[in-house]
Amino acid sequence: MPSPVAIFVYNRLGNTKATITHLMESFLAAETDVYVFSDGGKDNKSWKEVNAVRDYLHQVEQQVADSHNLSDNEEQPIFKSFTIIERPENFYLERNITEGIEYVLQRHDTIIVLEDDICVSEFYLEYMNTAFQLYRDDRKVMHVAGFSNLDLITDHPSLLVSDKETDAADETYFTPHMSGWGWGTWRDRWQTYFVHYQTEDEALQGLSDADRQNIQYGGVFPCLRSLKKRPIPWDICWEIAIYKAGGLCLTPAHTLVRNIGLTRGTHFSSINNSLISWFEFDREPLDRRIRMFHRDAEVNPEIEQLFKEAIRDWGIRYTPFGKVLRRLKHLLFSDK
Repeated sequence: MPSPVAIFVYNRLGNTKATITHLMESFLAAETDVYVFSDGGKDNKSWKEVNAVRDYLHQVEQQVADSHNLSDNEEQPIFKSFTIIERPENFYLERNITEGIEYVLQRHDTIIVLEDDICVSEFYLEYMNTAFQLYRDDRKVMHVAGFSNLDLITDHPSLLVSDKETDAADETYFTPHMSGWGWGTWRDRWQTYFVHYQTEDEALQGLSDADRQNIQYGGVFPCLRSLKKRPIPWDICWEIAIYKAGGLCLTPAHTLVRNIGLTRGTHFSSINNSLISWFEFDREPLDRRIRMFHRDAEVNPEIEQLFKEAIRDWGIRYTPFGKVLRRLKHLLFSDK
């Protein structure tokens, strides 16, 4: 059976509509159970926005119900099911996500996680479900990502692994780094290894200085700074859990999702927002099926180096000003 999808929403109606609309258009949507976890408001203004989102969700709920009652059977259902869980108060992002994941994994063996700003390609669900089947019994593979900072298909096709019999390239790669933009995992991985750390010391327990450097790619990906936030973000906890377990993340060689919410999100500051036009993160998802087959889960050092270079630049690629700024940054701060 296709994996269920959990969508976590708050007060962004436009983004929520786009996220759900793209999911509806994805192959396997009609066979997919969808759970939506709607967080509560913090004040009168946010509650008004939250209620607008919930009004829309209930409209979708009715559309899904109606699609199951078609008499001519010419149209497929929109989703297999559509379940809304409304939080009575503001859980905040971390609690909403971690408790929502547990809720779904009590009922299913796998989960696909979307936040309210992730628009998926029409082939995304096929990719995720294929990955779950291919690596179901390989517990070293702990996470399936939908987003990639890299475009190996276009820029570095020689780094893709080819099937010896067919010579077709597998358009995925393995990395210790997890991406939280449209991702999934198995119940046995999550329930065995995930810990929502409460303090920085707890999270770093058992990690050497070398481990900390490895997780942060020599310092160019300063993700451990997130451990100073309260509550600690769920994604750095999962990143550390994967590292401690020696796990790997299956990642597409070209992104299959697009984040449309960077200009107004829980974990992005106003400074981040002013830089959005420079970010390479905002690229079009792959517009065809991704090719993949089961193979040994191993890291390619060349791909890891490419990620290190990409994350060092924070994706500054597209605008002329961004290219000038990136060049200046390299001249001044490169660790040649």
